[in-house]
Amino acid sequence: MLKKIRWRFIGASMLAFFLVIFLLAGLVNVFNYVSVTRRADETIDFIYEYGQLDPWSRDRSSSMGTWPPMGAVGGFPDEEANYMTRFFIVAVNSENMIIGTSREYVASISEEDAAAYTNKALSRPFDRGYVDGYRYIRSQYGDATIIVFLNSSREIQYMRSLFLLTLAISAGSLLLVFVLVLFLSKKAIRPIAQNMELQKRFITDASHELKTPITSISTSLDVIEMEHGGDEWTENIRQQVGRMTGLVGEMVTLSRLDEVKPVSVKENFDLTGAVWEIIEVHIQQAKASGKTIETNIEDNVTMVGEKDSIQQMMSVLIDNAIKYSDGGEPIKISLNKVHGKVKIVVFNSCNYEKAPDTNRLFDRFYRPDESRNSATGGNGIGLAIARSVADAHGGKISAACPDGKSMTITVIL
Repeated sequence: MLKKIRWRFIGASMLAFFLVIFLLAGLVNVFNYVSVTRRADETIDFIYEYGQLDPWSRDRSSSMGTWPPMGAVGGFPDEEANYMTRFFIVAVNSENMIIGTSREYVASISEEDAAAYTNKALSRPFDRGYVDGYRYIRSQYGDATIIVFLNSSREIQYMRSLFLLTLAISAGSLLLVFVLVLFLSKKAIRPIAQNMELQKRFITDASHELKTPITSISTSLDVIEMEHGGDEWTENIRQQVGRMTGLVGEMVTLSRLDEVKPVSVKENFDLTGAVWEIIEVHIQQAKASGKTIETNIEDNVTMVGEKDSIQQMMSVLIDNAIKYSDGGEPIKISLNKVHGKVKIVVFNSCNYEKAPDTNRLFDRFYRPDESRNSATGGNGIGLAIARSVADAHGGKISAACPDGKSMTITVIL
């Protein structure tokens, strides 16, 4: 239990830090992307304005091939940009056929390269975007489409470097925080550990203190019945003494299962035989209640664990099914090995007015009947013991009662 609480604390702390670092890194990269892209778009917009790219206002002596040079680029707000800006321009007609290109301001792009870039840009659903290191913008001029491709390889490399840097810093920060939280978590849960230790000590001491008066009451009751005979009052006392004895025993069991090593000795044992031993004990109990048990137990199923604890868990589950079954259908118990894991399923029909909260079903002292009457003789500890046994063996236990008419408890070990 304590170990699980510690790892939950570590998990919650790491999740909170991960969300914060993810948000910060994401905002930094998004802001950088928006900023770099906006500057590239402003440069392309200036090229459109400076170059007077309306194809109908230019020399159209050749409908195909290279456009006449626009002259030296000049007039950029940043003077250095006049020498550093590299771009090329492509014009296509309404049928997406290239009708002109201008490659005077880039040296590494051939006609074939320009055509390949154009095809990629035209295949994109948006008028703005990135194509292999170039930022492009499509604009319509009459019946022609002008596409300006601006070399943005440095900017893209910068964005990638920043992304990798933030990724590395985030990963390093997560690792560092994990180490710190792992170290500090022991101190953080120390008050919880102390409270749990005090609780276990109280349960152990109280159990020993209660055993003496319970034994005394039981002995005195035997004497009374020997001298005066039994009646409904002595029978009621005996039932309550039995209930108190069972409650004390269950509390001691829970206290033991809460220890760091709840299962002291593990061994490989015949699970099939162990389950049959418990089923045979409860068959008579079911018959006395007018209910039947159907089984589907796979032969030769073995597992490594504590046999007594597993049998106690099975006894709790079968006893719970008998108590809360409405007798509409047989109680069904199955044991199988699926993908190397043991699967135990206990099913019973029931008749709850309101479907119980299966998430709380295994909590201590929780009972599905809100009235908490003692008609079933339960005290809300049995299923908590079953969960503790499953946890102690590295397994999981769950319950399903979707409509309040059937309860299915599944254990995976």
